[in-house]
Amino acid sequence: MAQNPSEKCVRLQVVLPFELKEKLRRMAVGKGRKISGLVRESIEQKVLELERQLFEEDMRKAYLELAEENLRIVDDFRYSDVENL
Repeated sequence: MAQNPSEKCVRLQVVLPFELKEKLRRMAVGKGRKISGLVRESIEQKVLELERQLFEEDMRKAYLELAEENLRIVDDFRYSDVENL
């Protein structure tokens, strides 16, 4: 994901184990990129993944709540057909 020049950017300090920083450096060199670009893309991808997980969890909860409500409504009308005979 390319950084949009019109987006306001902020600097963030992150502490990483030395080995991870070296892996990032090697990957960045291998791809002709900067470490910051790789880290930014990784964070963007993880945030999208977490947002999707939260959305799916919210949808699952809403579905279960709606299912419970539907069961209560069905139970309320269980004997309504018998009354009209």
